[in-house]
Amino acid sequence: MTGLPPRGACVGRRFLLIAAAGTLLPAIAAASPVQVAVLIRRLIGDATVSEGRVKLDLPVLVENGNTVAMTVSVDAPIGAVHSLHIFAEANPLPEVLHATFGPRAGVPRIQTRIRLATSQTVVAIARMRDGTFWQDSVELLVTLAACID
Repeated sequence: MTGLPPRGACVGRRFLLIAAAGTLLPAIAAASPVQVAVLIRRLIGDATVSEGRVKLDLPVLVENGNTVAMTVSVDAPIGAVHSLHIFAEANPLPEVLHATFGPRAGVPRIQTRIRLATSQTVVAIARMRDGTFWQDSVELLVTLAACID
């Protein structure tokens, strides 16, 4: 006899330890629409945000949130856009993109891929050089979530 419990005797204890460890894992952090509203208010200050001029092109149904194709464009002359900001209200870090354009930057258009944690609304805001703000938003459904590692 080696002093070890018989084979299979520890299976129940291992299961309990794994189950207990699973309950101690931290919840996935996600922003909320209120947090995104606060971030947007910090960006725009007392200004108002108008609809139009910004076109946020995202698929409405996303099969995999790990890589979501996104295009943002602004209907404005070259040099008129100061910056673009993209917010995803359910991502752990809600400000997904912030791009600044110089006065000779060319056409105000960005094409990239982003990660989305879950189904949510994505908001794009353009800050113009004249001090105005324009926005577009897309509400989308994500079937396979990302941002959970």
